[in-house]
Amino acid sequence: MRGVSVLGATGSIGRSTLNVVRRHPDRFRVAALTARRSARELDELALELDPDFVVLSEEPADFTPRWRGEWRIGEAALLEAAAAPGAAIVVNGLVGIAGLEPTLAALRAGRRLALANKESLVAGGELVLGALASGSGELLPVDSEHSAIHQCLAGRSPAEVRRIVLTASGGPFRTLPAGDLVEVGREDALAHPTWSMGAKITVDSATLANKALEVIEAHHLFGLPYERIDVVVHPGSIVHSMVEFRDGSVLAQLGEPTMEVPILYALAHPERPADETPPFDPVKASPLTFERPRREDFPMLRLGLEAGRAGGTVPAAFNAANEVAVAAFLEERLSFPGIAGVVEGALGRVTPRSLETLEDVWEADGRAREAAREEVEARAVGGRT
Repeated sequence: MRGVSVLGATGSIGRSTLNVVRRHPDRFRVAALTARRSARELDELALELDPDFVVLSEEPADFTPRWRGEWRIGEAALLEAAAAPGAAIVVNGLVGIAGLEPTLAALRAGRRLALANKESLVAGGELVLGALASGSGELLPVDSEHSAIHQCLAGRSPAEVRRIVLTASGGPFRTLPAGDLVEVGREDALAHPTWSMGAKITVDSATLANKALEVIEAHHLFGLPYERIDVVVHPGSIVHSMVEFRDGSVLAQLGEPTMEVPILYALAHPERPADETPPFDPVKASPLTFERPRREDFPMLRLGLEAGRAGGTVPAAFNAANEVAVAAFLEERLSFPGIAGVVEGALGRVTPRSLETLEDVWEADGRAREAAREEVEARAVGGRT
């Protein structure tokens, strides 16, 4: 039985992970659970699953736990959960740049890292790959697209790959005329047609920023240059991604849109234990359609790909500016098209640098956030813009 630390246990990935663990009590046990501030929900999970310890990143106010086990508080305790002695596997379901240090901690401690925090590779790709190469850790992607690619590659060399094709749902505004995008609001953006995800990633899906982040992630995960990574829109979210090999063969991984399948794959690899997933019905899933992304109408895809190609600290700056812009949109202080405007404006004000240390990431992140906040304020005068 393998111990599992679940970072971000009360979020979307965390809940899905615990569903998988509950269905396989003979294979997995919970070693540690973490949350930022959801003390009561974490308490309920601890009562049920009885981990070795739990972590709250922020000190709770007015809270008396019912679970009498060990509670640890603070960011340092989060890193302890990422390297917990009782955890062979660490699921990083944290949102944003906060996931980078736990990613490094898990790999340096020799754990299997089931990575759902794409910002780790986007902002600190070289650092993550260095930590992976220097120790006995293992990295398996949890994003459905990267899990699909991992399964299709099955250990094949990047030299055998002509290209990989990441699929995107297109989000809730896939067919909306560009001129109408200025009128959409928070609830419109959160109404994703196929996936159930957290608010930030759902907005990223709507702007196509999420797909740009995934291209950068795929570049690091699979060792392919950007010109050999393509994006297509696949509204049904059935084909999770494809690999085209140099002999012309194309392999794709298909399935209903649920995160529990790639999570189980990451936890159990190389085994494929029986699960309760309903059988796939190809007739019901038909027709499978594909479209080119509307790059001009959704400029976040272009901005993210340009950041990835620039390298160094630019992807970290892109990620930070996007987090600020999305937060402003969710707070209804910024229009939907304003997200791209804030990010582009912020990137133009941050000097690119090489990426050599964690401090380089934090500096780029901080400068980009400051620039993005100023861009938000400049655009928010007199209402959302």
